[in-house]
Amino acid sequence: MRRVLLLAFLGIACSTYREDLNRGQRLYEENQYDHALAIWRMLEDDMDSLSANDQARYAYLRGMTDYRLGYRPYARHWLGIARSIEKEHPGGLNQEWRDRLNKSLDDLNNDVFGGAERFDKDASTFVERSTDAPGDSDAGVTEPTPPSGP
Repeated sequence: MRRVLLLAFLGIACSTYREDLNRGQRLYEENQYDHALAIWRMLEDDMDSLSANDQARYAYLRGMTDYRLGYRPYARHWLGIARSIEKEHPGGLNQEWRDRLNKSLDDLNNDVFGGAERFDKDASTFVERSTDAPGDSDAGVTEPTPPSGP
């Protein structure tokens, strides 16, 4: 009997967390970021009670809420978690969210690594990025020098 009650309680608790997640998402989509953040902060301690897909959704929405409010270090943290969860357990984020996550993380990572040299995987060489022209993705990129000799 106790076991049945415990399982019923756990089912209700998980349902409540998902309802909080849905409510927070609705507030986020309505541009009520301060209210959504209050939900995210309340839900944070119970994030592990959500399924992996809902954890990815929570971390994404939490990160994007922080991003919209200008809390960039927190946004970077949560979006990084969302990317990790989504990589390990695909399916929590739709393609539009994954694209926005990657674009936002690139912007946030520029805060930390901006202006530094980076390794260009396609060219197999180092290229310099200039921070003088934000939004111009080709600004300051040095073309790789072809190898000399035969």
